[in-house]
Amino acid sequence: TGAQQSATVANPASGASSDLLPHFQLEPEDVYIVKNKAVSLACRATPATQIYFKCNGEWVHQGDHVTQHSTDRSTGLPVMEVRIEVTRQQVEKIFGLEEYWCQCVAWSSSGTTKSQKAFVRIAYLRKNFEQEPTAREVSIEQGIVLPCRPPEGIPPAEVEWLRNEELVDPALDANVYVTPEHSLVLRQARLADTANYTCVAKNIVARRRSASAAITVYVNGGWSTWTQWSGCSTSCGRGWQKRSRTCTNPTPLNGGAFCEGQNVQKTACTTLCPVDGAWSEWSKWSECGAECTHWRSRECSEPAPRNGGRDCHGPELDTRNCTSELCTHAAPGAEDVALYVGLVAVAVCLVLLLLVGVLVYCRKKGGLDADVADSSILTAGFQPVSIKPSKADNPSLLTIQPDLSTTTMTYQGSLCPRQDGPAKLQLPNGHLLSPLGAGRHTLHHSSPAAEGADFVARLSTQSYFRSLPRGTNNMAYGTFNFLGGRLMIPNTGISLLIPPDAIPRGKIYEVYLTLHKQEEVRLPLAGCQTLLSPIVSCGPPGVLLTRPAILAMGHCVEASAENWSIRLKKQSCEGTWEDVLQLGAEPCTELYYCQLEAQACYVFTEQLGRFALVGESLSMAASKRLKLVLFAPAACPSLEYNIRVYCLSDTQDVLKEVIQLEKQLGGQLIGAPRVLHFKDSYHNLRLSIHDMPSSLWKSKLLASYQEIPFYHIWSGLQPFLHCTFTLERLSTSTCELACKIWVWQVEGDGQSFTVNFNIAKDTRFSDWLVPDEVGTPALVGPSAFKIPFLIRQKIISSLDPPGTRGADWRTLAQKLNLDSHLSFFASKASPTAMILNLWEARHFPNGNLSQLAAAVAEVGKQDGALFSEAEC
Repeated sequence: TGAQQSATVANPASGASSDLLPHFQLEPEDVYIVKNKAVSLACRATPATQIYFKCNGEWVHQGDHVTQHSTDRSTGLPVMEVRIEVTRQQVEKIFGLEEYWCQCVAWSSSGTTKSQKAFVRIAYLRKNFEQEPTAREVSIEQGIVLPCRPPEGIPPAEVEWLRNEELVDPALDANVYVTPEHSLVLRQARLADTANYTCVAKNIVARRRSASAAITVYVNGGWSTWTQWSGCSTSCGRGWQKRSRTCTNPTPLNGGAFCEGQNVQKTACTTLCPVDGAWSEWSKWSECGAECTHWRSRECSEPAPRNGGRDCHGPELDTRNCTSELCTHAAPGAEDVALYVGLVAVAVCLVLLLLVGVLVYCRKKGGLDADVADSSILTAGFQPVSIKPSKADNPSLLTIQPDLSTTTMTYQGSLCPRQDGPAKLQLPNGHLLSPLGAGRHTLHHSSPAAEGADFVARLSTQSYFRSLPRGTNNMAYGTFNFLGGRLMIPNTGISLLIPPDAIPRGKIYEVYLTLHKQEEVRLPLAGCQTLLSPIVSCGPPGVLLTRPAILAMGHCVEASAENWSIRLKKQSCEGTWEDVLQLGAEPCTELYYCQLEAQACYVFTEQLGRFALVGESLSMAASKRLKLVLFAPAACPSLEYNIRVYCLSDTQDVLKEVIQLEKQLGGQLIGAPRVLHFKDSYHNLRLSIHDMPSSLWKSKLLASYQEIPFYHIWSGLQPFLHCTFTLERLSTSTCELACKIWVWQVEGDGQSFTVNFNIAKDTRFSDWLVPDEVGTPALVGPSAFKIPFLIRQKIISSLDPPGTRGADWRTLAQKLNLDSHLSFFASKASPTAMILNLWEARHFPNGNLSQLAAAVAEVGKQDGALFSEAEC
């Protein structure tokens, strides 16, 4: 400060106002020094002859005062106003000892007057909050208190709150208020209150922001009321009925808990079985009456129809002519004989005319035949097979002679019209039955000409393959004769085996195999039903097969009789889906049979069409397999990086589609696929990401996990379900990613992925990808089978007849672990052919023929092996 004035000050001269003490019109007030700016203190008094400032008990130097004199117009008294400046350095000299204060002293002739003290303080606001709000998850209508203790400061900081960067004004929202301690209170949480909240403290020096607190208002699910009980599942005997409820009252939101308990209840029910009526034994014939007839009767009483059963069919009363002494009858006269002779003559003429008409029709139909050689050409299909000719001393070795008596023709049956719109099979240009050119396709007897030779060359090709139309990656078709063949859709596990002699000799069919996208075909599901397999069509639907073809396709069910009821569905010509088979309850006389294995099923069918495997869970322990696959971009030029977690049905065809999709998106596999068993517990699937290095990466996911609803997964109708985790790296130079991804069903099975790889150059998981489509979708004749044709015929002829010591097809089925299907094999004309066909379907193309040869050899039908490994 400037030089201090002496404590003794001379009294001013007396004047007109000498009898009044000074009165302050303006007194100094408290001020704050902001940064290095000096502050000004002022005081004004009347009447006053002198005014001086005293700071912390010491007089301020007279030279530091700025004085201004004036006269009060109303009183005429002199007015004196004085100002001084105080700097930061002056205050800091005594900082910590006591507060810096200043006071005015005014003189008049009557004495002195002192003003109030004005305190000068250095203003500041510290950076760190003493308490910040924290993230919370609260239930709807629950109260929320977000505490905030602002940083220390002079003057004390004022506090305001931001919701998603917008000011919270309690005056506009009665549900919100701020306590004197600066806490934000939400009286009842609403869904709209889900936001990021920030506490802001400010004074004249600075403005500070707390860390944002994410408030998530969740809604726990609540059950709706139960539906009415369904009808009994069986129309006869013991069954079950069910009722359901949904977790929609309210629906869980923002991670709220799913409803506790079951959403489906089942109870046993019993329906009285209908009993069809049956006739009793006929009564004895009555006595012959006067009309030369007698009668007998029976009753529909063994048993009588009940519970809606059918009545007996047939007459209740039976009569016939009779002779006795009671009846009168005359001998036939000449006119009766003439009548009978005339009737016989008319009948003979009608029969002769009918025969003549049939012969004329057949002769005309034969004249319409075109230009294809007889069926002996079809035997050229054996030419590629190297089989030694039979020796004279070995009559047991079968040979096949050309059948020159059969007229060859292609299938002329009608195709079922489809009414399902987009699900209709998109055929190539021309009819399916067009391997021999446009027009009517018939074959007739003729000598082998140039055209016939070309036809022989086509049929003798071991791997005849008709090119597919562009874009039909999920379709295969080819032309087949009695030699049979195979259709395959690569990398899907779907194939169709047409056994030898399934197509009648002398006929040629063009057969197709199609994998449908699930969004193209509407498969109605009800209750607990779920799609377990791809939807596959093979056809044409109306072809005549003399032996069952075998359709192979994958499935995703963990099968057990106590947990599942599995059915094979087939679409009818009208477009409706019908149950054609219930697995585990197959009548042996039906047209369909299914061999269900761990990951594939093999459907025996004599009628081609559109098929799907559908399951209905019988308990909450029923589960299906999900394939969990992780993909991420192969190149990442930006800071954002997306990890896609697919939850797929565990079948090859779905995985193939996802890989093709990711190739188009430029994705790469970043972890070995895992299998998760998803139960029918009505709990959702949750996904979360953890353990990322916060100094390199951060997740943009606001909630702690993502969720896929149960019904989206269980129906099986949404094939490419996935969740995306969006990450952000803090620098483009960061290429190493390390984290853990958890996928789990609430109260069920779970899997974790440990991700640790270089996003720029790591390709270690590329071997898991399905290779590009290779191979031949259609194989015709011997090349389609592992077992040579003649050896197959030898096995069939040797093992079909019952063996004296049980060494027949039953023993072969036992050796191949197929003895659970003996009743089905026995229902067919050739059980051995069914066994070999199933072996071909299960083991092509990598089957071990030597193992099959060893199994046949162990049967020991003819004192040793029926065929050796060398013959194979």
